[in-house]
Amino acid sequence: MAKPVKQGFQKPRSRILPAGSDGWETAVLLTERWLATRERVDALLEQLTPGLPSQERARAQHLFFGVVRWAGRLETALAGLMARAPRTKVRAVLYVAGWELLETPAEAAKIVHHAVGRAKIVASEKEAGLINAVARKLATRLQESPATPADAYAHPAWLVTRWDRQFGSEATRQLLVWNQTPAPVYVRWRREEAAVPDFLAATRWPGHYEVKAGHWDEVRRLALEGALYVQDPSTRLSVELLAPERNETILDACAAPGGKCLALADRMQTGRLVALDLPPEDENDVRFRRLQENLNRAPSGVQVALMPGDLRQVGPRYFQEYNLPVTYDAVLLDAPCSNTGVMRHRIDVKWRLQEGDFGQHATQQLALLRAAARLVREGGRLVYSTCSIEQEENEAVVQHFLQVVRGWKLERHVLAYPWIDGHDGAGAFLLRRG
Repeated sequence: MAKPVKQGFQKPRSRILPAGSDGWETAVLLTERWLATRERVDALLEQLTPGLPSQERARAQHLFFGVVRWAGRLETALAGLMARAPRTKVRAVLYVAGWELLETPAEAAKIVHHAVGRAKIVASEKEAGLINAVARKLATRLQESPATPADAYAHPAWLVTRWDRQFGSEATRQLLVWNQTPAPVYVRWRREEAAVPDFLAATRWPGHYEVKAGHWDEVRRLALEGALYVQDPSTRLSVELLAPERNETILDACAAPGGKCLALADRMQTGRLVALDLPPEDENDVRFRRLQENLNRAPSGVQVALMPGDLRQVGPRYFQEYNLPVTYDAVLLDAPCSNTGVMRHRIDVKWRLQEGDFGQHATQQLALLRAAARLVREGGRLVYSTCSIEQEENEAVVQHFLQVVRGWKLERHVLAYPWIDGHDGAGAFLLRRG
């Protein structure tokens, strides 16, 4: 494997988040940090110290994810119930209790009593009194009918309006319901010669299985052994379009965290695979570390190289410095995007998105596509893909590319929509040079 160039790492900030005494308290700590910093949910979970029993960790994640999914609804219901804003710890307790009230309204009295009792420990006696008064009113408000679909399904109003224009009101409603429904865990089975365990249920997508409840420890063990990879079935679309063959030389141009890269290697079995992605931000960069770990699990017949760099900036000389090819039989460009197709998994994306982001993504995507095209040999193929359901980031980018770059043709494409296809949304386009 090619070694990455040495990076001048900045001293990382503290990333440790101590777990609480149990799942409920840990959910409050996670919510408190999220409300204060708006850090990415996956990054917060990575920072959580080990030590919680698996059942309590699962409970913490369930509560925390519920809070983030329904944050808009909870914020609306809390509006006006307090004369002044409390400290973030108190807000976190109210958010966790609010999600519990929303999920199981029949147990309102029990939920409020529990939150007040725990608040005396994690906050103070005085704040517990405030939580008691507010949570009782919150329970009533959360049972009132929301005024709009955006309120009902806790999405930004501008985003719901955008989807209404693109897909119509009924499809948008189905998408909102989809986004608010916890996702099953899917895995891709990698050992064709081995029997698939009974706790993996077959799906309509060959090679992909749904994990039955209560088997996460076995999944983690098998993942570490390389027998499976946790992956939504939508990820297969770009890999199938590219159709990698044995002994080809292939570039994954935006490779981290490496799930699609590993899928390419599994289909190739023999050949050469180069994984390019931005250099790690610091020594604790989880994204880059996962890419390295995934590449280490590639079949032994595939020669793998990891190359840190920005696709838009690297040229032939940079590839030559790594003793790597400057053109490839096939290139996969899974471009950074708005993630609107994967909001069921990336539950905090809707709160980070801004209306102007789509145009900015499209500009970057076109630049990346043009850069990737320079690395494809004559007659070779290029797959452009996103996990977006936006026409602006899919068809529009590809059509713009075909207008400004000569010598390419679009052979096939596939668009997946959650409410139609039953898995995450995505777009994938097969382009051929010459």
